[in-house]
Amino acid sequence: MMLRALIVDDEEPGRVNLRYALADHPRWQVAGECASVAAAQAVIATQDVDVVFLDIQMPGDSGLVLARALAGLANPPLVIFVTAHNAFALDAFEVHALDYLLKPVHDARLATALARAEAMLELRQRPAYGAALRAWVDASDAPPGTPGRYWQQVSVRSVGRIECIRLADVDWIETCGNYVSLHLATRSVMHRLPLSRLLAHLDPARFLRVHRGAVVRTSQAANLDVVGDGAWRLTLRSGAHLAVSERYVEALRAAMREC
Repeated sequence: MMLRALIVDDEEPGRVNLRYALADHPRWQVAGECASVAAAQAVIATQDVDVVFLDIQMPGDSGLVLARALAGLANPPLVIFVTAHNAFALDAFEVHALDYLLKPVHDARLATALARAEAMLELRQRPAYGAALRAWVDASDAPPGTPGRYWQQVSVRSVGRIECIRLADVDWIETCGNYVSLHLATRSVMHRLPLSRLLAHLDPARFLRVHRGAVVRTSQAANLDVVGDGAWRLTLRSGAHLAVSERYVEALRAAMREC
């Protein structure tokens, strides 16, 4: 089955380079090339498009305008962002399991993005993808300094699938190298994102670091006990026990008093 891609970039060299790169992938067909969001919306309204390669920074309407419109669809095309954005923006894509290519686009990275898109389309993941895209758009729309700037969910990507995990359902988070383990009431989910990067997106009024390798949702903290000289243990409402570093004890006590 041929997969149809739409390239949206206001710069012609970027569109041409991507078109030539896609020509090396037999399953992919370029359905159109657009220099503006308005032109892209016209194509999407009249043609079936599987994937949109979307530049974020464009004059006039930015790529975010098109992403916002696509996020409102029940069965949106997948979006692969083509961007020169800073590291914080790339973190946002990763938290929500959205794929992106950095300019200039490298062949190996493009092949990886195409393989992910193919797997998701084969497993009919467009509705799940839509939920991840909407979460990213909602966070991007929130004014700086408001609670909406913090993530309300993370979208965990496995082979060809996306699962949206609400952070309100996460009891605690544990570091596992370049991954984190999200501990829910009945199971744990691995997410490929270092804890240090995830922390920047967590609401400090709801989540608190208690150890170098652990973060707890403060409403889940039940009891804090001394278990040795300078050693502390936190018991969660779920019954789980976490070691607490002495440097975080006072902040944890204050958070527990407020809960």
